[in-house]
Amino acid sequence: MKRLKSKWRIAPLVAMMTLLLSGCGSPQLSALMPRGSVASEQLFLIKLSIGIMGLVIVVVAALYFIAIIRFRKRKGQTGYPKQVEGSHKLEIIWTVIPILLLLILAVPTVYYTFLHSTDLRKDPDALQVKVTAHQYWWEFEYTDLGINTAQDLVIPQGKKIALELESADVTHSFWVPSLGGKLDANRGQVTTYYLETDEVDTFLGKCTELCGASHSLMDFKVISKSTADFDAWVEGKKKPVAVAAEAEKGKLLFDSNCLSCHAVEVDKGSFGPNLNNFANRVEIAGVLEHTDENLKEWIKDPTTLKMGNKMPAFKDALQDDEINEIVKYLNSLNNFK
Repeated sequence: MKRLKSKWRIAPLVAMMTLLLSGCGSPQLSALMPRGSVASEQLFLIKLSIGIMGLVIVVVAALYFIAIIRFRKRKGQTGYPKQVEGSHKLEIIWTVIPILLLLILAVPTVYYTFLHSTDLRKDPDALQVKVTAHQYWWEFEYTDLGINTAQDLVIPQGKKIALELESADVTHSFWVPSLGGKLDANRGQVTTYYLETDEVDTFLGKCTELCGASHSLMDFKVISKSTADFDAWVEGKKKPVAVAAEAEKGKLLFDSNCLSCHAVEVDKGSFGPNLNNFANRVEIAGVLEHTDENLKEWIKDPTTLKMGNKMPAFKDALQDDEINEIVKYLNSLNNFK
């Protein structure tokens, strides 16, 4: 009995911690704070299903308590109470009501499921983006604009973004919680989806399919800009890559050691992330703060920072001063000065 009482004392603490932890995290990574039409419609479905389930629980619980109180055995009562069976009215009621509840839930669910999977690849008003998932980074190709980027999906506000998803290796899952639901990216299989938002902001995205050692570090960003700012971004991306005089040595080292995997021209795909406009990226490899020291450590031994990624370590192949020159060159890749 004492042991049971001690366990019950822990229950309020567990409940309090659960309540506190449920509020942890970024509002940019919450499906309960929608910032786009797709996410708002999906939240409506969540609320609808919870409402129906809550209603069923309340009604069943009420009937249960009414039954055990009203029809409990009375003092001095003997024998069995009158048995009720074969009531067509009751049978119709408890058959029709669940069917109606299922229809109320099923009809909007099916409607929005097909709506959100609409193929907009031929829609002239939609921005076309091909999304390719890699271990452990995301590639975004703007097929109509001739632009190829990595890790940051930049979009114009108020416009539908037609996404064509595929994987280069294992199964991944594309999810921007505040803009829409998750969708798997499979190798050899193209799936379509769309997103949109009327807000100018940065939204966080995740891979939600266990895809290897650094699955938890496979993050990306969706950056929404005004139409004018987005057009300026596209124009800047299309500018030829200009190399400052002080970065020439770093460019030569980069070309001889890194160019086989990383492209710096905006219209080029590559084995590794495209590094065009690298200087303006907030993070390195999607997970590290963009500082010179972090970039040097990444070049020296990326596996210790993002386990299982396919970039080789250069700590034994390059001297510290050579790595410093490459860092200087990468931080000169800025088309928006």
